[in-house]
Amino acid sequence: MASASVSHLIIFIASMVVAASVVGVFTDSVNRLSNAISDQGLDVSSEVRTDVEIISDAGSDAVYDSEGDGNVTLHVKNTGSERLAPDLIDVFVDGRYATDVTATLLGGADSWGPGEVVRLEISATLSSGDHRVKIVVNGDEEVFEFRT
Repeated sequence: MASASVSHLIIFIASMVVAASVVGVFTDSVNRLSNAISDQGLDVSSEVRTDVEIISDAGSDAVYDSEGDGNVTLHVKNTGSERLAPDLIDVFVDGRYATDVTATLLGGADSWGPGEVVRLEISATLSSGDHRVKIVVNGDEEVFEFRT
């Protein structure tokens, strides 16, 4: 009789050790998953609060300086509620990534807050005809079409 009780006790202790190990692994996995979901939520929240609009006039001669240095000049307004970094704007001109882009905050602002405007000067030599400029800011995309 005593040997049966001892064997039952050993099996019970072994099952408790295995159960504790499984709970430890699951707890760690759930914590990592929870942190990943939280980080993803913050990223999505930031993207939702980001909104920009290109406010330049497509029919204006001020968009492309064909007589001077060949710059495309666009004015972009932060219409969202998120403060943005003007140096983190991705610009594509006619489908090609533009690397020579200068962003200048207008109105003496020190950061690109809601309601403020940034002037983008994009160095690009363009032929006459229709052109597209696409800007991407924190996941928000805007397209500007104009003719030279």
